[in-house]
Amino acid sequence: MPSRKPITAPVGEKPPVRGQAFDTKGASKADLLALTKRFQVDFLRLQFTDITGINKNVEVPESQFDKALSGDIMFDGSSIEGFVRIEESDMVLKPDLDTFKIFPYQDEGGRVGRLICDIYNPDGTPFPGCPRQTLKRQIARAKKMGYEMMAGCEAEFFIFHLDERGQPSLVTQDQGGYFDMTPVDRAEVIRRLIIEDLEHMGFEVEAGHHEVAPGQHEVDFRYADALTTADNLATFRFVVRNVAHRHGFLATFMPKPVRGQNGSGMHTHQSLFKDGRNAFYDPKGQWEISHVGLSYIAGLLKHARGFAAVTNPLINSYKRLVPGYEAPVNVAWSMRNRSPLVRIPDRRGQGTRCELRMPDPSANPYLALTVQLAAGLDGVEHRLTPPDPVNKNIFTMSHRERRKYRIDELPRDLHEALDCLEKDPVVREALGEHNYGRLVEAGRQEWLEYSAVVTGWEIEQYLGKY
Repeated sequence: MPSRKPITAPVGEKPPVRGQAFDTKGASKADLLALTKRFQVDFLRLQFTDITGINKNVEVPESQFDKALSGDIMFDGSSIEGFVRIEESDMVLKPDLDTFKIFPYQDEGGRVGRLICDIYNPDGTPFPGCPRQTLKRQIARAKKMGYEMMAGCEAEFFIFHLDERGQPSLVTQDQGGYFDMTPVDRAEVIRRLIIEDLEHMGFEVEAGHHEVAPGQHEVDFRYADALTTADNLATFRFVVRNVAHRHGFLATFMPKPVRGQNGSGMHTHQSLFKDGRNAFYDPKGQWEISHVGLSYIAGLLKHARGFAAVTNPLINSYKRLVPGYEAPVNVAWSMRNRSPLVRIPDRRGQGTRCELRMPDPSANPYLALTVQLAAGLDGVEHRLTPPDPVNKNIFTMSHRERRKYRIDELPRDLHEALDCLEKDPVVREALGEHNYGRLVEAGRQEWLEYSAVVTGWEIEQYLGKY
């Protein structure tokens, strides 16, 4: 395993400061070329995500930096999940220069820089299946309405041992619980190394802690505008998995890896800002929430079943969305109660926000934020009014009580979620026909394959009985 070598600057040059690592907002191509020379960058990783949210990259050596920064690097899009057919395979990577970072370690092959890219067609037109540009289109819609989405995501993950063959296992590093410490939380050193790398890459990390289940962890970083948050999530998932791998462990964002334990969520805190002020806050409004905030919440509730296949895209996602494990299963909202879908944290003023508790960290971060923003804006645009908040524990309610409060349920599996997506024109329009078609096609195929598998549970239940 390569040794960990922090970045060191050339003689007489100060190394990048943690937490202030290369703020390149507004940087030109010439600026970045100078930066790569100054810090002896050997390779540039041109990063993007496929439609399922998996990080992909094309890596170029120093001789190609000029070409890469000019947006002249092409790749075969037919090899990427959900992109294009083989007969239309050429795609172009256009880097966002604001996203330049240098990874805070040096492998045996050299030092690596990173740029996040948008995908374009060879004729220079935006590729409609690029998840990042899909989010940008929804951000532009919000801007036209006078709003900017601010978001913060809490992406939980598990750390497991690898087996003697280096393959993933379900053996955890610890038997810790919520907020436990050493010696119960034996993975806190790995978590610190993750935080250290994130800070070297410019993240403002607010906290890291052990989560509810053994081997489960959370690292929280500061909220930002929607595009920055999506970029940060993509980077965060790479750093977490990379640090764990470099130290001989597996980190996974699979929603429900362990039967009988809590799954991993990606609670998404969100609000709209207008002219620099939080549009969700109204000191004279009911619960000090503005009509805009209430309508946004109503939009999330209205479309939750429709966008579940995007925010919870795996068959495994719905093993987490079951009663008894803190994950929401009901379409309702509340001030403090954590059992409904949407919760309103106590903070008011500029910190007024709603927390959507259903998404999980396997979701494509760009598409997940796209559909949430689209749902909320639909509520604002049509001045929807949410039902009364439910401050009782919904998990303990009878079916009759839930009907009294008109509380709907989230889809029970991916098959039902895809059906709901097909019936929601607002979510479909936000995704665009390309993304929508590919997501449904991939989801249906996954469901067909899963349906044909005979599971261990079935063997235990039926083999000796029938």
